[in-house]
Amino acid sequence: MEQRASGVLKGLECIAPLVRSVEETLEPIPTAVQGTIPSWIRGNLLRNGPGKFEFGNTHYNHWFDGMALLHQFKIQEGEVTYRSRFLQSDSYRKNSEKDRIMVSEFGTLALPDPCQNFFQRFLSRFEMIKPTDNASVSFVKYKGDYYVSTETNLMHKVDPETLASIEKVDWSKFVAVNGATAHPHCDPDGTVYNMGNSYGSKGALYNIVRVPPEKKDSTDSLQGATVLCSIMPANKSHPSYYHSFAMSENYVVFIEQPIKMDLLKIVTCKLRGKGLSEGIYWDPKQDTVFHLVDKKTGQASSVRYHTKAISTFHQINAFEEDGFLMLDMCCSEDGQAINNYLIQNLRKSGDALDQVYNEMTRVFPRRFVLPLGVTSDTQSNQNLNTRPDSLATCLKTGQDKVLCQHEDLHGDDLLDYGGLEFPQINYGQNNTRPYRYFYGCGFRHLVGDSLLKMDLKDKSLKVWQQQGFYPSEPVFVPSPDAVDEDQGVILSVVLTPSQDKGTFLLVLDAQTFEELGRANVPVNIPYGFHGTFNPTA
Repeated sequence: MEQRASGVLKGLECIAPLVRSVEETLEPIPTAVQGTIPSWIRGNLLRNGPGKFEFGNTHYNHWFDGMALLHQFKIQEGEVTYRSRFLQSDSYRKNSEKDRIMVSEFGTLALPDPCQNFFQRFLSRFEMIKPTDNASVSFVKYKGDYYVSTETNLMHKVDPETLASIEKVDWSKFVAVNGATAHPHCDPDGTVYNMGNSYGSKGALYNIVRVPPEKKDSTDSLQGATVLCSIMPANKSHPSYYHSFAMSENYVVFIEQPIKMDLLKIVTCKLRGKGLSEGIYWDPKQDTVFHLVDKKTGQASSVRYHTKAISTFHQINAFEEDGFLMLDMCCSEDGQAINNYLIQNLRKSGDALDQVYNEMTRVFPRRFVLPLGVTSDTQSNQNLNTRPDSLATCLKTGQDKVLCQHEDLHGDDLLDYGGLEFPQINYGQNNTRPYRYFYGCGFRHLVGDSLLKMDLKDKSLKVWQQQGFYPSEPVFVPSPDAVDEDQGVILSVVLTPSQDKGTFLLVLDAQTFEELGRANVPVNIPYGFHGTFNPTA
C-alpha cells in the first residue's frame, strides 16, 4: 500500500504491464458501457503512444522509442467501439521484416546489420543516424487533415476512421527545418504555427513555422508553409531541447530552457555506440529565456525575459491583457526527467521503483507575467507587474532584459497529488484568451494516477482517482449548447496493471468532475502520450 511521508512515497504499485507490447485490434470491437455516456458526444477519441517495445531479442531502452500504436474510441448514441493499429511507418516495417531493431530511435541505437561484412559494419558507424518516422507522440491537424507526429521531420497523414496511414510527409521538403514539435498551435482561422530546428553551416537555429489554413487541392499537405522567424541559440553548438511552445493572440512564445543538446555528441552517437538521448543534458547554471515573436510581422522582440533554470514540456495557455502577456505552463526545477523515462525504470518494482520516483522533481503549474511595453524609458529594478492579486514579479534589470519570477497556479493541496502534467483547456474557446479552468493528470507515480480540474479563480481543485488505476491525458469536449467554459465532458483512457484487460474509457462531467459513465475495453492497452477528439456529424 502506497504511503506518503514528508513528500516521499513508499510502496508504489508496479506498473510494468502498462509498458508491455500488445497486439493491435484492427477491426472495431464493442465495449461494455456502465453508467451513461451522453448521446450528444459523437466522434472519435484518437490516442497515440508506444505499443511495441521489442523486435525479436532486441529491446528498446526508452519509453519514447516504442512503435507507435494508434487508438480510436468511436463514440455515438451512448455506445463506444475500440480499434487500434500500429502505424505502418518505415521504421515499423523494416524492424518487422528483419525481426530486430533496424532503425535507431531517441534512446536506442540500432546495431549494425549482422548480414553485412566486417568492413560494411565498420563504415556504417560513420554514417549519420537517419531520422525515424515512428510518429508516436500525438495526433495533430493541418488544413483539416489528421497527422501523427513525433519530433523529427517525418509525419504520417492518417485516416481518423480506419487509422490507416495515407502518406508520409517530410517537413524538410516544404520548409528548411530538420524537425517539428508534436504540439502545434492553431489560430481561429485554421492557421497553424509550429517550431523546428535547422542545422547549417552557421550552427543551429530555432525556427517558427506558419502553415496556411487552406488546401490548394486534395493532395495538399504542408504546401505554403513558411518560416516566420528564426532565433539564434545562446550557444549554437548546444541549442535547447524543447517539446512545445506557447502562443497568445499576437505572439509566439519560444521557451529556451537549459535542457541542452550537445550537437557533437548527437552527430557522433553512432560512432560512439550511444543513443541520441545521451547527447541531451541539463545545465542548471543557465537561465530559462522567453522569446516573443510577433505573429503579424515575424519580428522577435529585442526584450528577453529571463527566469531561473526551469524545464517545461507542456504549456497550459498564454493570453494578453492590460499590456501584459500571461504565460501559464507546467514547470519543474529540474530537467532530468527525459532521461529518467527508461523502460527499465518504468518496469521496476518495490524499493527500486520508489527510489526512481522519489528522486524525480515534481511538475507544477505556474504563471509568468511578461510586460509588453518595455522600452529604454522603463524604470529599472522595480516590479512592473501592476495586475491586482498577482504575485508574479517582473523587473527590468538591463537593456532589453527583464527578470521574471513566477506565481503558483495552485494551492498546497496539489502537493498531495504529486503535481500536474498533461495539461488541457477548452482549447477551441479559450486558447490565447483569458480562461478559468484547466485539467491534467496528478502524478503520484511515474505515470498519471489521478485526474485534476484546476480553478484559477480561487486555485481550488477537483479530483477523480481510483486506487490502482492510471488515467491518461484528459481531453475536454464541449457540449453543443455550452455557455460556460467548463460545460462538457472530460474523456480519459484509464488503465490498471493489476487485472488483465481492465482498461476503460472514462467520461466525467467537466463541471462537477463526477463520473457519468465508462466503457470497458476487453483488450490491454499500454500507457500512451497524447490524443485529440475528432467530432463527426
